[in-house]
Amino acid sequence: MKKVAILIGSETDRKIIEKSKPYFEYFSIDSEIFVMSAHRNPYKVAEFSENARENGYSIIVGSAGMAAHLAGVIKAHTTLPVIGVPLPGGVMDGLDSMLSTLQMPKGVPVATVAVGSAGAINAAVLCAEILALNDNEIHDKLLQFKKDGCKL
Repeated sequence: MKKVAILIGSETDRKIIEKSKPYFEYFSIDSEIFVMSAHRNPYKVAEFSENARENGYSIIVGSAGMAAHLAGVIKAHTTLPVIGVPLPGGVMDGLDSMLSTLQMPKGVPVATVAVGSAGAINAAVLCAEILALNDNEIHDKLLQFKKDGCKL
């Protein structure tokens, strides 16, 4: 399975997370974006997360701003790897979302990347690194990516 689900808390988050699209394409990883809020649609997020493996996803990326509970709610309902992308917009332009995403209780890990578009891109690269553990094609592309200075 080379399929990643990207959940964003709001449609306004799409412009930031879409900056990861060329990276997913470069590594030949299918990715789909879904708009679901941990606060506005908690049952929808839970249902999606609980069924993600059966629906063919290998990794889930949760991207939200301000309180940024999305990645944690996703992780509460799945054993798949979850990567949190904090988004700017709240206190100190994303510090609040970074801390909300990063500070998970023991046993509920969320891999957290940088705030904003750099984080969105790093999430795509981290997805590639996870999937490359069992996929030589992605591994070869990662080697080339590193040789190219981590740029497309």
